[in-house]
Amino acid sequence: MRITSTSCICPVLVCLCFVQRCYGAAHHGSIKVTRNQTKHIEGETEVHHRPKRGWVWNQFFVLEEHMGPDPQYVGKLHSNSDKGDGSVKYILTGEGAGTIFIIDDTTGDIHSTKSLDREQKTHYVLHAQAIDRRTNKPLEPESEFIIKVQDINDNAPKFTDGPYIVTVPEMSEMGTSVLQVTATDADDPTYGNSARVVYSILQGQPYFSVDPKTGVIRTALHNMDREAREHYSVVIQAKDMAGQVGGLSGSTTVNITLTDVNDNPPRFPQKHYQLYVPESAQVGSAVGKIKANDADTGSNADMKYTIINGDGSGVFSISTDKETREGILSLKKPLNYEKKKSYTLNIEGANTHLDFRFSHLGPFKDVTMLKVIVGDVDEPPLFTMPSYVMEVYENAKIGTPVGTVTAHDPDAANSLVRYFIDHNTEEDRYFTIDASTGTIKTAKIFDREETPWYNMTVAASEIDNPGLVSHVPVGVRILDVNDNPPELARDYDVVVCENTKPGQVIQTITATDKDNSANGGRFHFSLDEGLSLNPNFSLRNNEDNTASILTKRRRYSRTTQDTYYLPVLISDGGMPPLSSSSTLTIRVCACERDGRVRTCHAEAFLSSAGLSTGALIAILLCIVILLAIVVLFITLRRSKKEPLIISEEDVRENVVTYDDEGGGEEDTEAFDITALRNPSAAEELKYRRDVCPEVKPLSRHHPSSSLDSIDVQEFIKQRLAEADLDPSVPPYDSLQTYAYEGHRSEAGSISSLDSATTHSDQDYNYLGDWGPEFKKLAELYGEIEPERTT
Repeated sequence: MRITSTSCICPVLVCLCFVQRCYGAAHHGSIKVTRNQTKHIEGETEVHHRPKRGWVWNQFFVLEEHMGPDPQYVGKLHSNSDKGDGSVKYILTGEGAGTIFIIDDTTGDIHSTKSLDREQKTHYVLHAQAIDRRTNKPLEPESEFIIKVQDINDNAPKFTDGPYIVTVPEMSEMGTSVLQVTATDADDPTYGNSARVVYSILQGQPYFSVDPKTGVIRTALHNMDREAREHYSVVIQAKDMAGQVGGLSGSTTVNITLTDVNDNPPRFPQKHYQLYVPESAQVGSAVGKIKANDADTGSNADMKYTIINGDGSGVFSISTDKETREGILSLKKPLNYEKKKSYTLNIEGANTHLDFRFSHLGPFKDVTMLKVIVGDVDEPPLFTMPSYVMEVYENAKIGTPVGTVTAHDPDAANSLVRYFIDHNTEEDRYFTIDASTGTIKTAKIFDREETPWYNMTVAASEIDNPGLVSHVPVGVRILDVNDNPPELARDYDVVVCENTKPGQVIQTITATDKDNSANGGRFHFSLDEGLSLNPNFSLRNNEDNTASILTKRRRYSRTTQDTYYLPVLISDGGMPPLSSSSTLTIRVCACERDGRVRTCHAEAFLSSAGLSTGALIAILLCIVILLAIVVLFITLRRSKKEPLIISEEDVRENVVTYDDEGGGEEDTEAFDITALRNPSAAEELKYRRDVCPEVKPLSRHHPSSSLDSIDVQEFIKQRLAEADLDPSVPPYDSLQTYAYEGHRSEAGSISSLDSATTHSDQDYNYLGDWGPEFKKLAELYGEIEPERTT
């Protein structure tokens, strides 16, 4: 099968078309046919090679954007088996078959029914087949071919990134690259010149140029000055078909801005300036402005102002305002028209950021001269001192001069000055001032101890112009005189222990004085010389503004005297010296051995044990009863014939009852068993006198005759049973009666038989070793001397 077309008529055209189509097919990589290859049909096992048949390539192209009324003819399919009788049927399958491309199944003609766009789809892959109408068997193997869409110039170049905004420094060299623009063309760049773009400049000459092939925009003039023109609008055109007539074109705008460089030095508009400043201008205030012009912008226009010389460089200073780039002239010292009426300043303004490429355009600084005229102002009076400090003694009489303030008119007129006190506070009314001389005097009597310092404000005004007033602070210090005697620094609570020793320091005292250290800083202490010599206490002056109180006796007794009064005379070191007398109250107290005060009141002597008055009376009554019993017992013992005392080591007492358990087991060694058999010792149990028993003791039913035959063990059991069954026995140990004490007790005998007749002969010092419970008893009967420290 072959495909034919009527588009190539003469041989030359056939050859040209053949070469062109072959080049296009090879470039797209679609097909390359050298021979036909049949498929296996109806079980054939061999491949039959027919003679080589070539394809006519121009029949594979269809022009895009075809707008004719009839379908566009594409080509023709023809099989060698076709005899022209209509027995061969041609079938077309593949991309666009039946919709875009249709085929006449009898003649094999292919037509395009729609307008195609190469930019959407460049080619279509189709399959052609010839079959027998009668048998529907293929007469030719199925062949594949490509229909390419032929490109036409239907797309203009486009700048996808435009419009552009770009900057370039001013004064750049000619040919400096600014920007590269690129235009794209959707046409086929491999076929013809439809996509071959050429750039040209439509607007922006002669300042800029563009490369026709690359689209690079460059400067076209030397030293383009931003100060002359800053913004440029350049229009670039891109045209396809290599710029030939009939080509399509597109354009874009490039906005170019020249950036500033420091190529302009600062310049003062004038070479001479004049400034008026009144002499009343405040120090530190701005008195004028000056500015040098600079055509540059940004940091290239930054500058610094300096006073380079002139007679006013020490009076004025200049600084730069960064926002306005102005020089601010300020006052460093006060102006005085009467002393100097004008100043001359040379001011320089210089750029701070220099570009050495343009140093030949310099120098980048300028100088101007400024003349400052000082204006005369009627000024208020001027005090000779910024402040005054005066002194006056306390207790001075009213009208005593304190000091004088002085002011004068600084103007050439030298008007007279009037003085007065601003009565803003109550303190100002304590003084008066002479309106003509400025002498300040007291208006009351001052007490330094009450108020040591006074502050006031003195004003001065011109008589000719009372509205001009100046003020000065005045401080008055009140000087001290010795008008306050010294006195004790505080109320001292002085305590002396009963058992103190002679020469012991019991208190250190000090004094205070309302006067200052010059009159009251040195104190002297002594006892009042008008009184007789004190036998109880002495005073020692320590020469350091303190004094010590010392004892002169060995013992003090609260019962004899519990309070002492000691007059102390204190004098200061002022001129003349003053003195005062103060009385110290010294209390006598009972102290512990370590010096701690235990009690200072006489009633606390008994109440320290925590007993009430009724309990103390009961104790005293018990003591009296015991003493009576002891006296009665001694009297009865002397009336007997046999002495109760056998020996000094064996003392037997059958009368006194002791509230203890006895001497322990050793008492049984010397216990006479016969005492238990003695009828007098084993007499029947008497009733308790403190409790009325409800049951009779068992011992009352035993006859006295049975005591001789009773066994000791039975006797003890009997007594134990009586004690257990007696309901009147309290639930605590009762008093036990023993016939004698024994002779091996370590405590020894506590009997009073061998005691002396009077207690004054006894030595009770051992009571101090019995513990705190016997401390009060030891103090009553002994001479314990606890240590006392201050």
